[in-house]
Amino acid sequence: MFEGHEDKPREACGVFAIYGHEEAGRVTFFGLFALQHRGQESAGIATADGHQVWEHKGMGLASEVFHEDILCKLPGHMAIGHVRYSTTGSSVLSNAQPFLVHHADEYYALAHNGNLINAQSLRTELEDRGSIFQSTMDSEVIIHLMAPYLKYGIEEALTRALSRIEGAYSIVMLTRDKVIAARDPHGFRPLCLGSLNGGWVVASETCAFDLVGARYLRDVKPGEIIIIDQSELHSMTPFQEVKPAHCIFELIYFARPDSQVFGENVYLCRKRLGHCLAREYRPDVDMVMPFPDSGNYAALGYAEESGIPFEMGMIRNHYVGRTFIQPTQPMRDFSVRVKLNPVRPLIMGKRVLIVEDSIIRGTTSRNRVRNLRENGVREVHMVVSCPPTCHPCPYGIDFSSKGELIAAREGDVATVTRFIGLDSLHYLTLDGMVEATGMDPSSFCLACYNGKYPLPPPENLGKFCFETPYAQEGHALSWPLKLALS
Repeated sequence: MFEGHEDKPREACGVFAIYGHEEAGRVTFFGLFALQHRGQESAGIATADGHQVWEHKGMGLASEVFHEDILCKLPGHMAIGHVRYSTTGSSVLSNAQPFLVHHADEYYALAHNGNLINAQSLRTELEDRGSIFQSTMDSEVIIHLMAPYLKYGIEEALTRALSRIEGAYSIVMLTRDKVIAARDPHGFRPLCLGSLNGGWVVASETCAFDLVGARYLRDVKPGEIIIIDQSELHSMTPFQEVKPAHCIFELIYFARPDSQVFGENVYLCRKRLGHCLAREYRPDVDMVMPFPDSGNYAALGYAEESGIPFEMGMIRNHYVGRTFIQPTQPMRDFSVRVKLNPVRPLIMGKRVLIVEDSIIRGTTSRNRVRNLRENGVREVHMVVSCPPTCHPCPYGIDFSSKGELIAAREGDVATVTRFIGLDSLHYLTLDGMVEATGMDPSSFCLACYNGKYPLPPPENLGKFCFETPYAQEGHALSWPLKLALS
């Protein structure tokens, strides 16, 4: 991976679904393209026409997995799609989604964003009853839980399955003639509903609607199940209402700035985070700058509030791929420079304030700060638009142990400041962060900052993966899995 990826939190995945469009597969491809920031390891699409189901998935970006000849082989007026970054299970083709299974003369495809915190115990229970799993993903547990109840209808089967699982899930499903969407009762991950030319669209973020020309209608409610078929849209809320726990990291880092998430515009929210930072901490500096694209919008807000000039002191190379030939040891700093390069005459001899959206492991920030000093920057101060990330996340973010988190490992801000090589460091307060969202403080999950988990995490909080010896790397997969049950 190129420099920068190892030091930022990564989202589990993005989902997209459409019903009622003659080119549903193609529209889904563009929806996944818009959601690519949510996962770059694999992509998949399943389509249906009321009688038959087709599927294709592979490792890589959506643009690498899908070409014109493949999209032509995905007909039908309904589709679901998925882009993935692995927080559960390994990065192999067998874990790419959607999962497509064949059971009792019906096809079921499922794509899932989130983490199920009781997946391990459920998997053990299901395997003891004879279930045979085709992947190491927690998402497959949902399909196996549904299977015994499918004879009562998919509504009953899905309700029964979801009543057994705990954790974060935003789900889209596909059968021969239905598209289904569901969101966990706490609403950890975003999921929204839109319309397109008389049909329906569901996506992780509204930016996908903008690209395909759909109109945003509303969010899928926490705990809601939506079933779309030829007799229109049906909504069910079968679960007891609980306190919402929206992941605040979606607003701070994950979501695209042009999306509407949890009812808030992400771009404007991040600017307000910068305003709050400027009110809390204002060192004597010559300029405000981000490390693009991280912190861009909070930096704009900081400059606006403080009156300190905003500058792009580092320029990003947008043509760096996901991987590149690794430098030799004498070129160990190459990985820092390949993505960002300083504007030397602008920053030389200056006191700069870096605005970051988060610090997770600290290694990338340290390398970048060292690069600034080597290029003549006199002082380097940093502000971060969230509090110290001190606790692991069981709900779909990839930091899953305290040892990965510099704020938890080093213990105090002064030590983190020295580790990164800064003149000063200030984290936004918890109150300031929540205030900037403009939302009810009680509606968020803040566990990665305060350790107060909305759902009790597993005793051994780590990666919820089920590693198996048969998982192999691959390039493309286009066939349904048989669902084995007792």
